[in-house]
Amino acid sequence: MNQLSDRLNSLSPSETLAMSQKSAELKAQGIDVINLSVGEPDFNTPEHIKEAAKKAIDDNFSRYSPVPGYPGLRNAIVEKLKKENGLEYTATQISCANGAKQSVCNAVLALVNAGDEVIIPAPYWVSYPEMVKLAEGTPVIVSAGIEQDFKITPAQLEAAITPKTKAMILCSPSNPTGSVYSKEELAGLCEVLNKHPQVIVIADEIYEHINYIGKHQSIAQFPGMQERTVIVNGVSKAYAMTGWRIGFIAGPQWLVSACNKLQGQYTSGPCSVSQKAAEAAYTGTQAPVEEMRVAFERRRNLIVQLAKEVPGFEVNMPEGAFYLFPKCDYYFGKSAGDRKIENAGDLAMYLLEVGHVACVGGAAFGAPDCIRMSYATSDENIVEAIRRIKEALAKLN
Repeated sequence: MNQLSDRLNSLSPSETLAMSQKSAELKAQGIDVINLSVGEPDFNTPEHIKEAAKKAIDDNFSRYSPVPGYPGLRNAIVEKLKKENGLEYTATQISCANGAKQSVCNAVLALVNAGDEVIIPAPYWVSYPEMVKLAEGTPVIVSAGIEQDFKITPAQLEAAITPKTKAMILCSPSNPTGSVYSKEELAGLCEVLNKHPQVIVIADEIYEHINYIGKHQSIAQFPGMQERTVIVNGVSKAYAMTGWRIGFIAGPQWLVSACNKLQGQYTSGPCSVSQKAAEAAYTGTQAPVEEMRVAFERRRNLIVQLAKEVPGFEVNMPEGAFYLFPKCDYYFGKSAGDRKIENAGDLAMYLLEVGHVACVGGAAFGAPDCIRMSYATSDENIVEAIRRIKEALAKLN
C-alpha cells in the first residue's frame, strides 16, 4: 500500500549516494574498492578550525542559534565576500543553513511556484532538478557537451528563456565537470539576463577555492546582477568540512528574509558548534585552503594524463573542483561474456564489480555519455584506479 505523496514519488534517489553505498557494501565483503564516486576532500579539517569547535563546546555554545546563524559567523561571511569577491553585503543579507545543499533548496523553495521554469545547464549536479521538482517547478535542461567544455553559450541561454522562466541555477566551478566560467563567459550570459530582469540566478559557488585558473569570478559582480543573484557557498569543500554541514546564501534582502522564514519552520539554525568552527575557517589562516588546492591541481594533472591513455575515453581539462567527466560512449554496445554495456550506468556498475573502482554514471548529471570520477583521493589511488579501469575495459569487445 503506497501512501507516499506525489511529491516524493516524483523524486529520483541520489545516484552518487547510491554508488557510494554499493562500493561500501563490496568493501564490507573484503573487496578492495577504490571509491571515486564521492565528492568529498580526503583531507582532515585544519587544526585551528577543530580547536575553535572544541572551545565552542567548552564555552557552552550548545543552545539554539538565531535561524540565519550567529552574527559572528554572518559578519565573517560579509568580510569574506568583500575581501575575496569585491561584493558588499550586510549581515542581514546572509543566511546560514545545514550545508550548501540546504541553501540551494531554500532558495528554490522560496522562489518557485507550480509551473515556474528553472533553467539548469547540463551536466548538472544531481540534486538541482530534483529540488525544482520538489517545488513543483519545471526543470529546463540546457545541454553543453564536451566539445564546448560543458559550458552553455549566451545563445543557448536566450533560447531557453520563456515568460515562465523564474530562475537559473549556475554552478561554477562545476560539479560534475570541473568546468569554470571565465569573466568574459559570465559577461556574455549577463547580456542575455539583462533583457529578462524577472530571472533570478542561483549561483552555486561551493567549489570557489578549488580553482586552477586564477581568481574565482562570481556572476554577482556584473552591473545589475547582485540584486538578482543568490550566491550559495559554504565551508565543505574549501576547508574539508563536509560533515560539519555549514552553507550559506548571500542575496537580496527580500529573498534572504523569505529563506529565514522557511528555515524557521523546518530546521531552525544550523549546528551551533559547527558555526563557531566555520567562523574560524573564514577568519583564520587561509594557508590550508591553498595547500589543498595545490594538491588537487597535482591530482588533476595526474588523472587527466592517465585518463587520456585509456582507449575510447574522451577527456577535457577541468579548470576547477575535483572531478573528471570523461565521455565514454565508445564502450556502449560492447560486452564481456554475457554482460553487455548499454549505457554509462552499466559501465559504472561494470567498473565497480569487475574493476573494483566506483564511479558514477553520467545520466544522473544530465550527460548520459559520460561518467564522473572524483580525484579527491591519493595519487597512489588515482594511478591504481586508472590501471584497473584500463584492465577492465580491455575485456570488453
